[in-house]
Amino acid sequence: MGLSDVVAGWRNEDGIATAIGILKQRFGERLATTEALRQQHAHTTTYIPSQLPDAVVFPENGDEVAEIVRICAAHKVPVIPFGAGTSLEGQVNAPNGGVSIDTIGMNRILQVNAEDLDCVVEPGVTREDLNTYLRDTGLFFPIDPGANASIGGMASTRASGTNAVRYGTMKDNVLSVTAVTANGQEIKTGTRARKSSAGYDLTRLLVGSEGTLGILTSITLRLFGIPAGITAGVCPFATVDDAVNAVIMTIQMGIPVARIELLDALSMRATNAYSGLDYPETPALFVEFHGTEAYAAEQAELFGEIAAEFGGADFIWATEQEVRNKLWKARHDAYWAGLQLRPGAQGISTDVCVPISRLAQCIRETQEDIDRNGLIAPIVGHVGDGNFHVLILIDQTNAQEIENAESFMNRLNARAVEMDGTCTGEHGIGQGKKTALVNEYGGGIEQMRLIKTALDPDNIMNPGKIFSLD
Repeated sequence: MGLSDVVAGWRNEDGIATAIGILKQRFGERLATTEALRQQHAHTTTYIPSQLPDAVVFPENGDEVAEIVRICAAHKVPVIPFGAGTSLEGQVNAPNGGVSIDTIGMNRILQVNAEDLDCVVEPGVTREDLNTYLRDTGLFFPIDPGANASIGGMASTRASGTNAVRYGTMKDNVLSVTAVTANGQEIKTGTRARKSSAGYDLTRLLVGSEGTLGILTSITLRLFGIPAGITAGVCPFATVDDAVNAVIMTIQMGIPVARIELLDALSMRATNAYSGLDYPETPALFVEFHGTEAYAAEQAELFGEIAAEFGGADFIWATEQEVRNKLWKARHDAYWAGLQLRPGAQGISTDVCVPISRLAQCIRETQEDIDRNGLIAPIVGHVGDGNFHVLILIDQTNAQEIENAESFMNRLNARAVEMDGTCTGEHGIGQGKKTALVNEYGGGIEQMRLIKTALDPDNIMNPGKIFSLD
């Protein structure tokens, strides 16, 4: 990750002016060029500088998205899809200028097929709104990245979250999409069938492409039954190694844990202070089990036995929804809690993912790196699938602190790749990790470039993200 990866591209001034004029005539007040709104649509939640689009347009359906893209394509103007704006690696920036396409108005739930355990939604639907809508059906959508992200953005960045160890990530739970391609054509990538051997897997090509190959206009999702029984609890450990070894044994024993989250000692201290809890300020696992009431309780008891083998203190678990909600709210608030460790500082949130057999070593070496370089950086992780996050607290007006943070993140990315892992488990590449992706994939980047240039020869679809074309 580095500011060197965030560069402004060539601007097609005449084309941008012409396209915006046409779009203004067509969409009227649903096209805006005010600086405040453009700033909002280039906002990033990290230190990457904002690069504003020239206009923001608000379509209400897939036909309008296709029309916008056709107008922009005719004048070679970049289009940048925008959902809830929660991306962490500059995915919504407009380095070449252009038009931001905000899908917030495309928020209809088009179908719920309860018998088939699937639904079809527009990209502006948020995960919380979807689950509220589904509640009376007895179904839920399990992908939970923490933020109330839009489904379109979650699919575009291949999001994950706390439930991934049991339910998978977005790539596992998107059955098909409709998307507008660079020539303004709306395509469908699949059906509601649970499997297919028909042709190339275009669905998984678009899921995770960060808007560089197409703009999603609807998404077909897998759903799951709301469990009859849920147990959740917290188990403290003396060291991160002990906690991770308990995770490995839990996974290897085949215990179907739904969530298993690690907070290091610094995160636990921050979480206690922020959320009004009184857990031991040592590394801890937050866990949850789903099933029948008896089955969920049985799994919790088995986990407690495993945790005890690795020095876990008393594992206290609960079935009451109020207690569980308080626990998981504290986990989701870990980002805000971490910011309180250095008042006035800003946070850079970064993530990597490694095989779980290398997880303890990777976290240990990362903590040693943090201590060696005098950083304040709490760690939390979706450790059931080897993914962890580091929140680096810095003064973003201090160039030396930014440089130190960048150097640390470069070492973190390299460490993960050396362990046969990846530079990002769920945040995506955007602008911030373009160099890290090259280091991870090597010659494979050229194949990605070939796909990009074949599908988007004028490079109008969210240019400057994932990799450079030159």
